[in-house]
Amino acid sequence: GSGSEGGARRGRRCVARLLREFGLKRATMGIKGLQWFVANACPDACTMVNLKEMAEKYHISHPDSPPVIVVDAMCCIRHWYTPESWVCGGQWQEYLVNLQDFIKAFMAADIKLVFCFDGVVEQKKRDEWVKRRLKNNKEIARIFQFLKSYRQQPGRGMFFIPSGLATFTRFALKSLGQETICSLQEADYEVASYGLQNNCMGILGQDTDYLIYNTSPYFSINNLCLDRMVTVMYSRENLCHALGLNITDLPLFACLLGNDIVPEDILEGFWRKCVASCPPKSQSYDKRANIILAVASYISRIPCSYGSLKDLEEMLPLASDKKLLYRGVESYLLPGQQSPWLPPIVSNSQILKQETAICPDQEIFQLAKEQHVRAENYMVYNVLSKGEVECSNTLEDELDTELPGQALIYRPVRQHIYSVLLESRKDTCGAYPIVKEWFVYFGNPMEQPDLVQPIQLDIPGGTPSLRTLWLTKGPEVQTLRYSMFLACFHLQDIVEEFQLLDAPVAAVCCLLIYLTLQVDSLSLEDLNAFVAHTLCLQGKSAAQLTGLQLAQVDSRAVQLGSLFIRGLTTLIMANSACGFPINMDDLMPWKVFDGKLFQEKYQQSHRGCSLEELLEGNGSLHTQFQNLKSFICKACVVKKRTIQSRRRGNGFITEMQEGGRDCSFQQAHATSFVPPYHSQNRGFQWRGPQPYFYGSEAQPSGRGHRDQRRLQGQRRRFQLAPRWPR
Repeated sequence: GSGSEGGARRGRRCVARLLREFGLKRATMGIKGLQWFVANACPDACTMVNLKEMAEKYHISHPDSPPVIVVDAMCCIRHWYTPESWVCGGQWQEYLVNLQDFIKAFMAADIKLVFCFDGVVEQKKRDEWVKRRLKNNKEIARIFQFLKSYRQQPGRGMFFIPSGLATFTRFALKSLGQETICSLQEADYEVASYGLQNNCMGILGQDTDYLIYNTSPYFSINNLCLDRMVTVMYSRENLCHALGLNITDLPLFACLLGNDIVPEDILEGFWRKCVASCPPKSQSYDKRANIILAVASYISRIPCSYGSLKDLEEMLPLASDKKLLYRGVESYLLPGQQSPWLPPIVSNSQILKQETAICPDQEIFQLAKEQHVRAENYMVYNVLSKGEVECSNTLEDELDTELPGQALIYRPVRQHIYSVLLESRKDTCGAYPIVKEWFVYFGNPMEQPDLVQPIQLDIPGGTPSLRTLWLTKGPEVQTLRYSMFLACFHLQDIVEEFQLLDAPVAAVCCLLIYLTLQVDSLSLEDLNAFVAHTLCLQGKSAAQLTGLQLAQVDSRAVQLGSLFIRGLTTLIMANSACGFPINMDDLMPWKVFDGKLFQEKYQQSHRGCSLEELLEGNGSLHTQFQNLKSFICKACVVKKRTIQSRRRGNGFITEMQEGGRDCSFQQAHATSFVPPYHSQNRGFQWRGPQPYFYGSEAQPSGRGHRDQRRLQGQRRRFQLAPRWPR
């Protein structure tokens, strides 16, 4: 801040060093290589700034409005999740404290934060979304290989965010009083638009697309020092100066380097021509930096017109999609902006798109949309608008043949939820519209979505309308909502028993009963661990949970923890669809789950520890433990499910059956809601009427039902022991 040339040079060197040390350790989104280029070849585009001082200056120039920073939450989640343990399912209380500290630091600087989350995956980005999910599968496989080899959590270099973290972060921020937005289109576009339209002080994130959008200043989350409130600000003006471009050239520049719309593989020939015509100026730059400089030089030498863009489209191997560059440039135009590379009539078309919804009731659809934008519901808007939903990766071991993937375990619940949401769309034959699911699970190449058939609830009087569930008031309707919620899990016959429990405990019991009925490898030891964990978690502070140390980590407990968390997201989806019979706060993981504590209880239970040790010597919990366990077991017995003892201490499995009875699936569910089971010829089947769901070629899409022709070439990979063994 001295203003001298020497001080400025030292500041730029400091920024460049920080960017190299910290900014490159985490994957950034946007244009490949641009982050490195800015940090190493264009240091003038990086300035260390003090956010508190900037806020004070903003107050002076804008006395009637507070300084606002709009936060790209998806870029920041890795930064916020700092608990040492990440593999066990999440340290949710610790994480909540981290979010509180983050918010307090900005409040102390008198800066308002607005958080924006991805609410949809746009069709033009679907291929890239799938590619990243498949890449994540490989990372998860390496994590489980490490866990089983060393029985320890891998180092931070293999860090993978806990399952459900993005979903629950939006609810956490709302519970902390923050303005939270869930996007209706690509989140980075909405973040950039919000910054521009609301004259924000800046955007906080880690995505080089924010250098391309002509919007508010862009601050780095990776380089944020919260104690001193300093970070790196990237200057698109200085970047343009260094590249010899105008700001209006940046969208075309981004497209010609390759982004989520224009794939890199069609640009390689173009890059070679650019580099040939613009030899590298420095031998210290890597290949990507030279490509960046050469592409910028090419753009600066051609006329800035729509004709030039059309010439480029003819030059590139765009196959049948000749409008790819056009759409790429257009995607960076914010409301009210135009591009000299496009015809004058083209501006802001993303906002002008007509919204088509499969929900015929506009009042209901508008309510769902508003709740979605305010981050108050989950997946409901996606079903009612496009009939298409997705779920990212879960920490699951694809080689564990006894535990199914969460996507398949909870699919029957989702089928019921879809029927609640789409009741008004049934045709004259009583058939519902198909819902497209992009869910990650073992054996799913995600070349096409799974086509899932909604399944009607088996309840007296039929399914009530969304107008009844969402808009009608009164105690009778509230009871109906609660009954509908439990019916999604096929537990509507014990509504009164559930209503006697505190809401968070009822949520846990609902999940444990459902999971026990669905997966016959769940044992008494697993149940004891979950129940003891639920009771012991009550009253524990974040500091106490932080201090909990694990001698080892069990890979099966890791997957059970992730399975439980995905169950909570299924609960909030059902709660959203049924008109919120339960307070959303009572379904949050920081109320009912801690990864390390569950690991401890799981290992204690499978070692055969006494109940006293399992409950940490707290005698007052004994009665609660027995009551909850009895409630769960009785509910399972009614469904003809007997839970067996199956101890797994140190990887050695011993089995006992209560009363010598057969402990395999013996359920007699109604045909509209039944758990999968395995037949002797392997590959799970569904009881009841077919079809429940279809793959892209009208074939069942669960594990064991993949295309037989594909299986011929991958027999060793896919024909493992059954996931739901009898």
